[in-house]
Amino acid sequence: MYQAKTQNNALAAGLIGVATAFIAATTLMAKALGRDALGPALPALQISHGRFLFAFMAISTAVMILRPALSAPHWRLHLARTSCGWAGITLMFASVAYIPLADATAISFLNPVFGMMLAIPLLGETVGRIRWFAAALALFGAFILLRPTPESFQPAALLAFGAAMVMGLELIFIKKLTGREGPFQILFFNNLMGLCIATLAVLPVWQMPSTAQWVLLAGIGICMAVAQTCFVNAMARADASFVAPFSYGTLIFAALYDQIFYGVIPDAVTLIGAGIIIAGAALLALREARQKPKPPAAHTAL
Repeated sequence: MYQAKTQNNALAAGLIGVATAFIAATTLMAKALGRDALGPALPALQISHGRFLFAFMAISTAVMILRPALSAPHWRLHLARTSCGWAGITLMFASVAYIPLADATAISFLNPVFGMMLAIPLLGETVGRIRWFAAALALFGAFILLRPTPESFQPAALLAFGAAMVMGLELIFIKKLTGREGPFQILFFNNLMGLCIATLAVLPVWQMPSTAQWVLLAGIGICMAVAQTCFVNAMARADASFVAPFSYGTLIFAALYDQIFYGVIPDAVTLIGAGIIIAGAALLALREARQKPKPPAAHTAL
């Protein structure tokens, strides 16, 4: 029997904020690995394999130290969630090697909209007018930041769009799991199964990375482990339709990292788009802050 976490929208929003910073860092490192700056460019399948390999090592170490209680996992939900996560991250890593980081991030992070929409029929969540407006406002900011041009619709942009679709579906499976199992267990089995899938997929294209590439692969895995920990704990404390729009914060961090590491200075369009995204998330947070917290509910782990 797993006791669900007490609903806390403010804490959930803060956890998502931390997660977005680390998620943006993984795409930045994936972009470097997908090019030949540190050695022969690595294929996206190998980058996603490194992400699961080192994330699993980090989470396994935490499990051995903290020894959290584990129960019988819901294998079908774990497989569905992991398959979507592996496909989404692989598509995302493939896209950032060919199109600007901000463009790829903006396209792929349409997934909160897909997640919010799917939460209605699949989770039975109620999405009020203010939530719809806040999500639409954040989505409008994402489109501004995307700067729709003919270059944005090259085949690589479709990879990022595909990533958004499967990651939106992944949000639903994560929410279903957070009501049945603890965060550590979800992360452990997700990365264990993800490593198995990624290992089988990378075998035909694997190549020996350089020392610098190994460091970045490890960095991607560790950053993703931290982001996952924050994200799963956030999903356990708030509705998926509330948590999802805050993921747009990744766009802001992506623009910041572009400036620091690639010398790309955000222009007026970037500032306007980021400002609208922040406004949408802030509106959603203010709306939820007025709601009474929901009592925790117990669910049997299946």
